[in-house]
Amino acid sequence: MLDGAEPLPDPRSRWQPDGVHGLSRVDVPSAFDWSDSEWRGLPLSEAVIYELHTGTFSEAGTFEAVIEKLPHLLALGVNCLELMPVAEFAGERGWGYDGVDLYAPHHAYGGPEGLRRLVDACHQQGLAVVLDVVYNHLGPEGNYLPRYGPYFTARRKTPWGDAVDFDGRSSRPVRDFFIDNALMWLQEYHVDGLRLDAVDAILDSSQRHILTELADGVRPLGRQLGKPLFLIGEQPFIDPPLLALGLDAQWEDDVHHSLHVHFTGERQGYYAPYTGSTSEVAGFLLAPRELGVPYERVLTYSQTHDQIGNRALGERLCHLASPQQCRSAATLTLLSPFVPMLFMGEEWAASTPFQYFSDHHDPRIARLATEGRISEFAGFGWRRDEVSDPQDPATYRRSKLNWSELEAQPHQAMLAHYSSLLAQRRSLRGQPYQVRWTDQPAAIIFSRGERSWTCPLG
Repeated sequence: MLDGAEPLPDPRSRWQPDGVHGLSRVDVPSAFDWSDSEWRGLPLSEAVIYELHTGTFSEAGTFEAVIEKLPHLLALGVNCLELMPVAEFAGERGWGYDGVDLYAPHHAYGGPEGLRRLVDACHQQGLAVVLDVVYNHLGPEGNYLPRYGPYFTARRKTPWGDAVDFDGRSSRPVRDFFIDNALMWLQEYHVDGLRLDAVDAILDSSQRHILTELADGVRPLGRQLGKPLFLIGEQPFIDPPLLALGLDAQWEDDVHHSLHVHFTGERQGYYAPYTGSTSEVAGFLLAPRELGVPYERVLTYSQTHDQIGNRALGERLCHLASPQQCRSAATLTLLSPFVPMLFMGEEWAASTPFQYFSDHHDPRIARLATEGRISEFAGFGWRRDEVSDPQDPATYRRSKLNWSELEAQPHQAMLAHYSSLLAQRRSLRGQPYQVRWTDQPAAIIFSRGERSWTCPLG
């Protein structure tokens, strides 16, 4: 009870078995019997990251069901899972970026016990785990945090409303709330790293930035645990000042955007600044060197949840480009010295889309979710009738992977290509990297050591 009013969830609740509006239940981390004592972690420089959404990765949509698919990832050549956000959000289905109980793994996925079982199973099989966390805002439904204190401020705005107050007069408990949350995932759940969503919306003018304070808390914990722990920030372009705050690496969208424009010809919305020329693609592949940033501090990719899901129909690259173009994109990203990342199903050119879906029970918020998607897509020229309703359960069901495709062509051929690339990558570590290009025909030619590859872009 808060001030004698109705019962509210504990702001640090570790378990919300009945969702964001339900009562909090006690979780006892020490009761779990971990079997990963031999796990010594994975250096980020050696990682091949596989991003997945727990709810649509399998038919069951649970942490337990992810465990059943780990042999597929190991055979593919992946050594690190990145889970899209799992903190408790409204309803049964959603992307997770509107979480409100930041300490509680989502009940529909399997709660605290399920997440611990998944991380433990990954470590037993040699897979690291990165968890996507959102510290720039909370979701619109079930966010009771403002009832407990001044966690947000109207002095600054983000795309989601009032900013988290990281630098106000009462910000010390606010900063502790988020730093403690990060350390909880790393310590109590044994995850190996965190991906910090949209760090450009983490607004802080303090002398010591919240990201620096977070990094300074993570490093000694890694020494205590005897394994590398890492922080990855989402930022659209390579940003040396961001990395100087203490982050180990960052996402980087330029390679993706330039390849996308080249393959599809789309120049709407945030693709407008890109030409998609072969020289531009090559330039972005060389950008870390030009900026003095080690390649192992930059993640690159040809597909992500954002770039697929933030489309009216949720099309993957294989729906928009030819099989040869998809193979070239995979070669450029997986054999580069960047830290590579794949999005679930990419490796077999999955036919299923990945769309934006939600399950808000508040009618006003549900309506705003639907209208917001239509408005957001207007800048891309997509018609209202092309935009799937995120509240419609069918939108969620369409986004589930169809694992039976692995038994048929052309999916088997694409999977073999990805597996071959990752097998080659393992022998390339530390090899010098050179890139050049031709316009007629359009192609990127790159080498690692004494080996070279030609990637047609036409």
